[in-house]
Amino acid sequence: MLLTNQIILLTGGADGIGRKCAQAYAGAGAKVVIADLSDNKASEAANALGNEHLGLKCDVSQGDQVEAVIQRVLARYGRLDAIHNNAGIAGPSTALHETTDAQWDELLRVNLKSIYFTTRFGINALTESRGVILNTSSMAGVIGQAAHAAYAATKGAINALTKSMALDYAPLGIRVNAICPAGVWTPMLRQWAADQPDPASMAAYLDAIHPLGPCPEGDVVADAALFLLSEKARFITGHIMHLSGGAELGYRR
Repeated sequence: MLLTNQIILLTGGADGIGRKCAQAYAGAGAKVVIADLSDNKASEAANALGNEHLGLKCDVSQGDQVEAVIQRVLARYGRLDAIHNNAGIAGPSTALHETTDAQWDELLRVNLKSIYFTTRFGINALTESRGVILNTSSMAGVIGQAAHAAYAATKGAINALTKSMALDYAPLGIRVNAICPAGVWTPMLRQWAADQPDPASMAAYLDAIHPLGPCPEGDVVADAALFLLSEKARFITGHIMHLSGGAELGYRR
């Protein structure tokens, strides 16, 4: 029970990696507030965890909605111990010059500016609890990814932002880390695979890129996220954790 009675705000927690993290946090004793773009999905995911958890509709790219969610959290629970910035989008599958203005702006708002909003409106509560911030990034932000320039740019920015935040908030006792999955089977990844020129080959490709084995499910990410939010990671901050099965390592035969 590494997170007993901890209050955790988890964005994008209704499915995929977020849903697995919500289940792991609840199983470790936390009370989880799932903020998701879909009100129905957020409520369903929270209800599946139990009545002490909460599901709220939130477009994380809109500051007023993020502020309202944090106020709801504080009104119900009286504190906030951790924010896991997990919400994100991956499309479009294009090179930079093929990316539209609207696509570029949406990626920046959802993947990056959302972290600004949760931090801006949550920092006072996290200061009181000497809490934790965890950002879901991607190996694309570490090693790049063909035909995903804008997405990789947002994830690389998250990695740099995580380190700066860690320095800024260390004097407040707040730790800030990021997790970088490679391939993980989620609804988003399945949609990405379907959008590729040869969708039928994608499963074999995703299995092959991980030296430790086939493309995993989201529980591998949830286990690492749970550790980073817990006191077991109390002296870890500014860390960009690779959850890649070795996908980025070395020459291959």
